[in-house]
Amino acid sequence: MMEQTLPLMIRSRAGNTPDIIIQYYKDKEGKYHSITYRQFYENVRYTAAGLMELGVRRGDTVGLISDNRREWMVTDFGILSTGAADVPRGCDITLQELTYILGFTGCALVFAENEKQIQKILSCRKELPAIKTLITFEPAGSETKEAAAKEGIEILLFGDVMELGKKREIAHPGGAETEMDKGGGEDTATIIFTSGTTGEPKGVVLSHRNFLCQMPAFRLFFEIKEGDIWLSMLPVWHVYERVVEYAIFYYGTTIAYSKIIASVLMEDFLTIKPNWMVSVPRAWEAIMDSINRQIKSMGGFTKKMFDIAVSLSMIYTYYKDLTFGLIPRFHRRARFLDSLFGFLPWLLFLPVRGLAQIAVFNRIKKKFGGRFRAGISGGGSLPAETDLFFNSIGIRLQEAYGLTETAPLVSVRQFKKSRRGTIGQLLPGTEVKILANQERDTAETPRYAGNPLPPGHNGIIYVRGAQVMKGYYKKEEATSAVLSEDGWFNTGDIGMLTYDNELRITGRAKDTIVIRSGENVEPVPIECKLRESPYIMQCMVAGQDQKNLAALIVPRQQAVMDFAEENAIPIVDYDLLLQQPEINAIIASEIADRVCSKAGFRPYERIYKFILLPKPFETGKELSGKGELLRSRITALYAKEIQKLFNNG
Repeated sequence: MMEQTLPLMIRSRAGNTPDIIIQYYKDKEGKYHSITYRQFYENVRYTAAGLMELGVRRGDTVGLISDNRREWMVTDFGILSTGAADVPRGCDITLQELTYILGFTGCALVFAENEKQIQKILSCRKELPAIKTLITFEPAGSETKEAAAKEGIEILLFGDVMELGKKREIAHPGGAETEMDKGGGEDTATIIFTSGTTGEPKGVVLSHRNFLCQMPAFRLFFEIKEGDIWLSMLPVWHVYERVVEYAIFYYGTTIAYSKIIASVLMEDFLTIKPNWMVSVPRAWEAIMDSINRQIKSMGGFTKKMFDIAVSLSMIYTYYKDLTFGLIPRFHRRARFLDSLFGFLPWLLFLPVRGLAQIAVFNRIKKKFGGRFRAGISGGGSLPAETDLFFNSIGIRLQEAYGLTETAPLVSVRQFKKSRRGTIGQLLPGTEVKILANQERDTAETPRYAGNPLPPGHNGIIYVRGAQVMKGYYKKEEATSAVLSEDGWFNTGDIGMLTYDNELRITGRAKDTIVIRSGENVEPVPIECKLRESPYIMQCMVAGQDQKNLAALIVPRQQAVMDFAEENAIPIVDYDLLLQQPEINAIIASEIADRVCSKAGFRPYERIYKFILLPKPFETGKELSGKGELLRSRITALYAKEIQKLFNNG
């Protein structure tokens, strides 16, 4: 029977597998240490008791501003054990976001990873009057403590809180566990705020049930085995990494913390010898590039052999997929004919692939520790080239899809039936329907207007299931705009179903851009900032599934012409003028001055490339009747220009 809450789940696992290692973590020298399930749960219990001693009560909100570290999950479970909900964010949070998130949720107690985060909070004390206590994982200096005391804020070390908890447990044995037993599946576990550079981000309210309902599906999709080790490097406050860590604990397996730095990561592979790793497309692409660079550096015969082996293995992989029914069915197709057509080529290439595996690919697999079973990719679409490369060299990648609002899993590729070109089969108990995009698709498919589209047809993806959020925190209007009374959530993504109940994402109806590092970027604030320039009239930020952001820019023609005259730049015609380096330089300067850290933008929100368009966007073509950008239409109309922006990077 599945436990009702996350703390009850970890208590059960600690009872069943007390001496199994739950976490591998590094000290300051980079050496790994470990902790067992028994020790972990004891720390959770003392943390919960310490928080209760500090006045945290059921229904409270507790801030958690920290990056990955072993204490993060202890803190998370400790907060949830009291019946409170955490409000998490990473250390890259801007002051604007910090002030809004902690102020809007009314957190009185906040975990701040280090002194830098404490100073951020103190700098906006006037906007955060509710905060009374800060708990830090690393010691703060005396000056910072004095400054906090003057503001009426107490600073405690995480270890001090656990000591308070120990004393409370001695005085009131079992108090923390008694509080755990009061919890229910519909209790709020966390409020995760969606990204927003300016304006008001939305807080996604997720319950214990939203997370726990996904746990049984992990074994179906990933074939988790006793003793498995998972390598982790993603931000745990992101819902994607967080649900995976819950699953690791649910199955009594082990997590090892690493960093998303290629050299560190590959060294940790050899040290930990993991079976699984969860990451974003950009990380897998970086690993692929690293492998190719190493092979290229060897040069000569080695590189030629590698290139030939990869090319032949890609052909083998295609015919293998065809033979064993692993080609997605977006249209009706006879599996028998596929198998008949693919069998002989597959058989012919089988010995070649076996030789390539022995002579070339096994050496590469050893770099992953020798026990690596599969990687999971999420947080954006996996490039087809990267997907095919890893599967061809014998390293399986399983792609997953979801959103913060779905906690997050909707679909995952199965371990044994991993069909490239899809983002996997739906989780058990999850419903998906594809509805025509009223703005774009209804005219193309009028007979399906208002009705679910059949497999192979593009439309808006709607999801219903136990993992769908409770709503947006204190934003009923925003909630009702995306979540119907009967539980259907409008993902804002454009996609289609296959005849095997698998999903493919083909675009995004909503504005959010997900780059390959897995970061969510809201383009509207960036575009608004760019339009403040006297030289920029219209613009659209692009970058879905790319390394960086780029932009289509429509300059203010008169301002550009005036600049040209003032600087003696020859004007033959306007189109040619926009190609002049001086014009591009002034636009680049305007972009750099406005989309920068001083304006509250993070590094991954900066515009790395742009192209100047001579004609303004028109209503009915690139703009809606309200003057809003028709992003999917612009993307299609300027496909060649956008492709040029992202070529070679």
